[in-house]
Parts: sequence; structure tokens; C-alpha cells
Amino acid sequence: MIEPITSEAAPDPQVQDSLQAHFQPHISADEIEQVYHLKRAQPLLQVFTALFHGGFDGVLVRLLVLRELAGDTSSTSFTRADINTRLAYLLPESLETVLMRLRSNQLLAWDAQQAVYRVTPMARNVLSAIDALLALGKEEDDNAEMGFLLSQVAGAQVMGGVTVDQLNHLLGRLVELTEEFSDAIASGSEFRLRASQAKWHMACDWVEKGSEILRAITTDENADSATHKAAQAIGRAQSALLNMQGMFSRALNQIERQRVHLGQSGLSTTDIKRWLLEHEDLASLATDAIDQPVVPLFMTPAEMIDVAETELMADRVNTIVSNGLPAGTDAPTTISEGPAMQQELDDWLARLSDFAALGNFPSIAEEAPKSIQAHESLLPATFAVASYRASLLPLLGDADEARLQGATAELARLPVKFAPQDEMVQLPDLEVAAMSLASLSLSLNPEGDKSDE
Repeated sequence: MIEPITSEAAPDPQVQDSLQAHFQPHISADEIEQVYHLKRAQPLLQVFTALFHGGFDGVLVRLLVLRELAGDTSSTSFTRADINTRLAYLLPESLETVLMRLRSNQLLAWDAQQAVYRVTPMARNVLSAIDALLALGKEEDDNAEMGFLLSQVAGAQVMGGVTVDQLNHLLGRLVELTEEFSDAIASGSEFRLRASQAKWHMACDWVEKGSEILRAITTDENADSATHKAAQAIGRAQSALLNMQGMFSRALNQIERQRVHLGQSGLSTTDIKRWLLEHEDLASLATDAIDQPVVPLFMTPAEMIDVAETELMADRVNTIVSNGLPAGTDAPTTISEGPAMQQELDDWLARLSDFAALGNFPSIAEEAPKSIQAHESLLPATFAVASYRASLLPLLGDADEARLQGATAELARLPVKFAPQDEMVQLPDLEVAAMSLASLSLSLNPEGDKSDE
């Protein structure tokens, strides 16, 4: 059984000696200010020791029993029968052990005259503080712990008892967040920057709520100078935190300028990294990636000896030559073939030149047709060749192209006119089913046409 030490009781010499064992020999534990404050709060700290000492399972059962009893507002006292009924899901031995521990540490009060248990005010205060901390675990806000610190400061300020220690806790959390965001900016990692920026936005929401509380503290005439200084330091820390928006923007813009895109796919290295981070097991991506894995082959010493003997004993008389230089040989003759499209262009140009030559000989021109259908000059040919020839027809008579050099310029200078139409003509061809209707006509007097214009 653990008996708490009350404030009136004299300190145990053994406890005093064990505490002094943690300090330097020339330093007395009683000379430390914080030790004095903590020793004064020993009854309250003893309550937390009674609740949280031991394994997690034992702590869970103690908190379960105490929360069940404190949550019943229909009555302020409980008989043992009421407790057994309410906590019937626990073993009687375990329930008895927990009740004895809570009673001996002033969390439950036992009224011997009425034979009932009562939850002590200290137990309700402890449960209230624990419930506030447990509520933080239900929120997805990473900065919810700062909300708890702000709530403590706000509550103390309303009650008129805010302390410098409470303000220092809030100030320390603000400084930690500022350093965390500064490290994220200095890291240059886009993913860390974006995560920190989202956390920064949530922190700014708490800063906005805390500004009203700090304004009330700084305008309070009853607050001492230490409280005013702590509140002003918190205000400066909040300003430094709010000024980090520009730093986040500059760092992300710098990363955006340095982003590497993979060809014309629209993907960047950031997209690839995000996709890889979504896979818990990166090694699984290599499954079935190699169709035939490399199989190493090993040779035994006996096989190596057999191969060496074969090489040494081989007849190499025919391969041995004199010390003179080897006889020279002529270099092989190669024929440079032009590109296939260039050959097609030359053939097409020769074909149209023959048609244009009919206009240069009057005796022939009288008998030759003055115009033909475009598909008659394009076919027979494969679909690819016919499409290539058709793409060259608009160059006929193109003055800009005719001023240049090359095969397409010669095509543009031919005295042939191209006249396309909007209709389609069905063709009995194996490669081309239909083609736009157009005609090719001879320009017998190209000089005269130019003069007319």
C-alpha cells in the first residue's frame, strides 16, 4: 500500500538522502528553486504516481475504474454493491486491487459511517487534465498541442492566475515550430516544404486565437513585469512565425524553377518520387521486370584444365605467319543510296516534267490532252507513295518556292496548274479507295499569264 505524504508531515530522511544522491556533493537539493516547488506539490504528484506507475495494462484499468465512477453524475456516493454492478466486466480480485490503490492515494474517499465511496475533488481535477490531453489525440491537427497550451493560458487568465511558467511553455512551443519550419526551408526538399507549409497554416490559426489572449494579458494592470515580458516575447515569436510565409513561397518557387520534366510526357521528377513513396515495398516493383534473369555459370578446375590442354595442343601451323607485314587488300566498294523519299521525289518530278513537255511541242500538243485528273497522275502507287505525291501538288505554281533551289523548287517552276475541288471520287484501286477530285492542266504560255496579272 502506498501512503501519500501530506504537507504537514515531516520529510522522510531516507527520501531526502536518495534525492541528494542525484546532485553534486557541494550542491544541496533544497537550494534549487524548482525542487522546492515540486516538493510542495508532492501530494498531487503522488496521485499521478499512483495512477501511472507500473505497466500500461494496470494504468488502463485504474483510469477505467476512476473514469467510470467520476462519469456517473446521478449520485455522489457509491456503495460497494453499486461499484460491483457498474464494473461487473472486471474480475473481483482486480477490482478490489484497483479500489484499494485509489483509496490509499486519495483518489477515492471512504465514508466509514455510511459505507460508501466518493470521488475526491483532486481526482476530478486530474481526470479533467487527462481528458484534455486525450482529446488532442482525436484531432488530426499536428499543432493541437499548442491549442492545449493556449487553453491553459486562457483559462488561467480568465481566473486571474496566469503564471510565467505557463507562458514560457507556450513560448517554447512557438520557438520549436519556428526552428522546425526553418530547417524544412533549409533542407530544400519539396515534400518536406509542403508538409511544413500545411502545418504552418494550422499554426497560424492558433496564433490568431492566441493574439486576443496575449492582448488581454499585456493590458492587464495587475500583471507583474515578468508576465508582461513573457507575453511580449510570445508576441515576437508569433510575428517571426507569421513572417515565414514569404520564405516558404521563395523556396517553393526556386524548386519549381529547378524541376526536371521527363520529355513531353508532362511528368516531372516530383511525380515519380510521389508515386514511389506510395509503394511501401519498392522491391516488389522489380517483380517480373526481368524476363530471363542472368544465371551465372561456374567452371570447375577439371573443366578449366581440359580447356587449357585443348588450346595448347591445337594445331596452329596454318595460323603462324612470318615476321613480315600482312598483304594489303583493297577496301570494299560501297554504293551510297539516297533516301527513299528523295528517290520518290525525283521520279515524281520526272513524271510531271514529261507531262509539261507536251506544251513545248505544238505538233504534239495538238494531239495531247490539255488537262488530266490528279488521281491519274498519282496512281498506280502504294498508299504511302500516293499520299506523298499528293502532298507535293500544292507546290505547283508556288512563286515563293520557285525562287529557291532544289527538287521542290523545280517542281514549283513546272508549267502545270493544280486545281483542287471539294468533291471525292471513288477509285477502283487496291491501295486507295477514294481521293479528292482535282485536275492538272498545262500552262502553254506561262509568260503571258504573268503579264496578264
